[in-house]
Amino acid sequence: MEGASQQAMAAVSLQFCSNGYHSLDAPAIGSEVRMSFWKQSALSALVLVAAATAWAIFYPGAPQALERVGLERLAALLPERDNALPAEERQSPRGGFASQPALVIATPIVTETINDRLSAIGSSRAVSSVSLTPFAAGRLTEILVEPGARIKAGDAIATLDSDAEQIAVDRARLTLEDANARLERVKALLNSRTATAVQVTEAELAVRNAQLALRDAELALSRRTILAPINGVVGILPISIGNTVTTQTEVATIDDRSRIVIEFWVPERFAAMLEVGQAMSAVSIARPNEVFDGTISALDNRIDPLSRTLRVQARLDNRNDVLRAGMSFQVSMAFPGDSYPAVDPLAIQWSTDGAYVWLIEDGIARRAPVRIIQRNTDSVLVSADFGTAGAVVTEGVHAVREGGEVRIVQGLSGGPDATPLTTGS
Repeated sequence: MEGASQQAMAAVSLQFCSNGYHSLDAPAIGSEVRMSFWKQSALSALVLVAAATAWAIFYPGAPQALERVGLERLAALLPERDNALPAEERQSPRGGFASQPALVIATPIVTETINDRLSAIGSSRAVSSVSLTPFAAGRLTEILVEPGARIKAGDAIATLDSDAEQIAVDRARLTLEDANARLERVKALLNSRTATAVQVTEAELAVRNAQLALRDAELALSRRTILAPINGVVGILPISIGNTVTTQTEVATIDDRSRIVIEFWVPERFAAMLEVGQAMSAVSIARPNEVFDGTISALDNRIDPLSRTLRVQARLDNRNDVLRAGMSFQVSMAFPGDSYPAVDPLAIQWSTDGAYVWLIEDGIARRAPVRIIQRNTDSVLVSADFGTAGAVVTEGVHAVREGGEVRIVQGLSGGPDATPLTTGS
């Protein structure tokens, strides 16, 4: 065993000697490795110090960078290089040396108005419409009008069989004549003192009852004729001569379309803006090239809790009789509306405090919190205090800082040839 160990040690010694080592002393080898490590570390540190010194001396924005990380004293030791900076990067109005302006793309702040126009779809009906039904049941014996005829209130539309009613009228007339004759006889007897005043009173009462009976019979007879209650136009008649009708049978429809009523629903935000008599305009879907002017005629007294809309009625003049009940209309109304600043959707940024935008005011960036009012496809309406700022940053927001200088360019992808739209003064 001892001989094998000695042979192994001799082999290791020969290998170390072939690699440049002259001894198998382990402590000596470790010391030499440690010295090599420290030499490399010192050389790396010298390179880093040299690079940092070169950056601090030659980079124009080094003082500001050191100040931002809290090394103000080190920044104060650096020499001033005001003349070496471009004119736009020299001393800022707030003192100290400004960094290079951030290159951004911006869009102007414009003002847009909302809630200034109401548009709704409505359905029309005649100002007066009647569905005629008979007062009594019977067989239809005559139709006195044609569909589409213009009639006046009181004109006859149709008649029912009235033989029984006519007999009742004749009988009531005979009874009345007999009552009148009896009254005359009693009065004559009263003059000769052969009748009493009580008998005269009874005869007078019989006459009045006979008169009422005749009126009742005549009323029943008159109701066998169906009369028009309003002026208007007769619709298509759903019955024919010989049909038996009841008090529930629709005999005819009459529409007074001298004026047309449009009924529509508006969002609840417009409820406070509407009032009776307010002007409106409507365009018929069937007649898109004609605009009809009218006025609001009625407002409902409550908001529908399901749709959150208000029921509104408006009237249109239809003297030319070009409109019909049941037509659909596009209703439009104008209001003063509410005006808000509008910015590009890309300008809206978010933080833990909510939405905000970067304003550009005299070439300086300012952060302004906003409250979003309405989102559109190409703009966002906000409520905010923008002061005198006329533009907001839409691209390049990662380089913008509060109070920092910015330069607006047409496009960042154009490189040095990008044309400035405006620069801070």
